[in-house]
Amino acid sequence: MMAGPELIVVSIAIGIVVSFVFSEVYGLAAGGVVVPGYIALYLDRPYPLAVTLLVALAAYALTKIPAQLVIVYGRRRTAITILIAFALGAWLSRVEALPQLLEVEDTDASVIGYIIPGLIAIWFDRQGVVPTAASLTIAAVLVRLVLLVVVGPLALGGA
Repeated sequence: MMAGPELIVVSIAIGIVVSFVFSEVYGLAAGGVVVPGYIALYLDRPYPLAVTLLVALAAYALTKIPAQLVIVYGRRRTAITILIAFALGAWLSRVEALPQLLEVEDTDASVIGYIIPGLIAIWFDRQGVVPTAASLTIAAVLVRLVLLVVVGPLALGGA
């Protein structure tokens, strides 16, 4: 049976391969190279997925504000987007009322990682929200299916 850190490594590795295939075959990025691997590990937990996607959408929208005031392209835009998503995710992890509001446990009301929402937001900006969300969903499901075959359902928390 595979333990936590090993499972993450395997999931990210599979996710990198799936992301590469999606990029080469369909011309779509699945929210960043490592994102499908992380998201695949959370497919059975809808609240962290929803919070992560909401933070990514908020970061995507909030990145438009500085772009109206100053020239923000390339590395600057990437850095600002990741920083905004990081700040939102860190702030949400500190909001103690959120788990009670959602009626869930503390860990279910947090984002998946600190950088993942920023990577998703970058691709929302580059290729659009719907194409990115669709390719990310499909890629994460494919990673999860491969994980089920490779490590088995017990390692993923299934019965």
